[in-house]
Amino acid sequence: MESTDGVRDAGAGSDAGAGGDVGGTSGDGVRPRPRRTAVELAALLAFLAASALVAWLGSQATISNVTGWYAAANKAPWSPPNWVFGPVWTVLYAAMAVAAWLVWRSHSPNRRAALTLYGIQLALNLAWTPVFFGLYPVWGPAALWLALGIIVALALAVAGTVLLFGPIRRAAGLLMLPYLSWVIFASSLNVWAAANN
Repeated sequence: MESTDGVRDAGAGSDAGAGGDVGGTSGDGVRPRPRRTAVELAALLAFLAASALVAWLGSQATISNVTGWYAAANKAPWSPPNWVFGPVWTVLYAAMAVAAWLVWRSHSPNRRAALTLYGIQLALNLAWTPVFFGLYPVWGPAALWLALGIIVALALAVAGTVLLFGPIRRAAGLLMLPYLSWVIFASSLNVWAAANN
């Protein structure tokens, strides 16, 4: 949790404070935490790069098919215009990368499990786009039903990630909520497409 670091630091400060200003502690007995700015910045860039890679790979399957079969597909009445998807996904990918970075920075014993599930949902995210957009011309409606199975698994994995991220860093859990909402919304579009194409 967010308070864990503060408790740990306060505890260390109490021990050090008993002996006065020893070993470079500040006047109040609390040791300043070493700054790992370069490492933390590199980690943030790595999380952003992973999201950007997934986005770019997904776009390769989308670009040719959005103006192909999908343009003439029977889409859900609540489907937004195609231009909405790019900006929305850009914001969501950035938010989820920052959320993962916040969890990575924590000292929680649940950090590894949370980031593992984050990686799983990222892989499912990567799998959905080429199946939904890329396989339809070859497999027809079967590709859309397979994509539905993937996006339902993705929604469950993202929900699990939110539940693991939240107790570690509240902001991280909150940053994942718009993504979860969008995946559920995209699932509804997938259901319609599978049932009507």
